[in-house]
Parts: sequence; C-alpha cells; structure tokens
Amino acid sequence: MFAALSHTISMTAAIFGLATAWLLLPTGIASAQSIKPILTPITGSEDLGDLSQPQQALAQFYRAFNTRDLKMIDDNFAPSDDVAIDNPLGGIRRGADEPHKMYEVVFRSPADVHVEFWDYTIHRAGDVFWAVGRERGTYRDGDIIKNLSVRTTRIFQLVDGHWRQMHHHGSIDDAKLLGEYQATVRSASSKPQ
Repeated sequence: MFAALSHTISMTAAIFGLATAWLLLPTGIASAQSIKPILTPITGSEDLGDLSQPQQALAQFYRAFNTRDLKMIDDNFAPSDDVAIDNPLGGIRRGADEPHKMYEVVFRSPADVHVEFWDYTIHRAGDVFWAVGRERGTYRDGDIIKNLSVRTTRIFQLVDGHWRQMHHHGSIDDAKLLGEYQATVRSASSKPQ
C-alpha cells in the first residue's frame, strides 16, 4: 500500500509540484529531521559512506561541486528526464543531461566558485527528501574574491538504495550580487578554451 501511495505522490509531485503533493500525504508520513535549522555546514569534506543517508548525498554534491568533479555531479543527479534545475546561472533546465551541461559551464569558468550548505533542515516523505537552507561561499571576479549567498532547496529520491538529486532551486536575493555573479561566470565561460 505504501508503495502505491509513494508512486501516487511522486507522480502528483511531477505533474503539479511538490507543494500539491504535500497535501496528499497522510498525517505523520512526512517528517522534518530537525525542527531547528542545522548550522553545521556541509562542505563536501564529510565521509560519504554508502550514500544511504540524506547528509551523505548532500555531502557528495558539495564535494563534486567544490572539486569540479563532473562525474560525481552525474552520479549525484538521477539519470532521469524528470530532473529539473532552477538556478541563478542556468534559468530553468529540465532533463537528465542538464545538470552536467550547467555545472560544466561553472567549472570551466575562472570564477572558482566554492560553497557550503548551512542553516538547513531536512524533510523526508517515504523515498523522497528535501533539504532547505542556504549556501555561502566565494567566487573570483578577476583578482577580487567576492562573497556569495544563495537560498537553496535540493530534492532527492531514493533510487536503488542511493539518494539521487531530482531538483535544485537556488535564488540570490541581492540583485546586484546576482548580476555580478552571472556576468562573471557567463563571460568567463564563453571564452574559447
């Protein structure tokens, strides 16, 4: 029965969005791992273990990002056309190949972006978890190091015993910072290699 409910919720989430699927959950199925936000950052230097725990999947992503490891990015995201990214650099992208394409642009850039995930909560409903928090870090604009602050949500689904990322949403509140960051990464990545 729970498998059928989980499938119905997953399909509803894909069609109408996570917010609508939340309304279908019976009381007590979804739970927050922590009521208070976790302030200890996930940097990617954590033990990845067997990726059966949400924090390990998050750590895998941040290790991949901060070490510019496209293969690990590919392993972190689900190989599914249901993957969707809404990111300050890439707009809305949908499809299995989109994470690779987007992060390849960031990694080619001399902006040398590094972030950590902090001030977050983890919520789980069956074979889906979502982490809601903040990224803080730096990027390089020529010889100047600038601070970066992003509101971030990542949604993972349990696939064959491993958490695989299905969705990422990131927003930069400061319009000036957003424009500077986009210009730095896009202009640098458009130069021939």
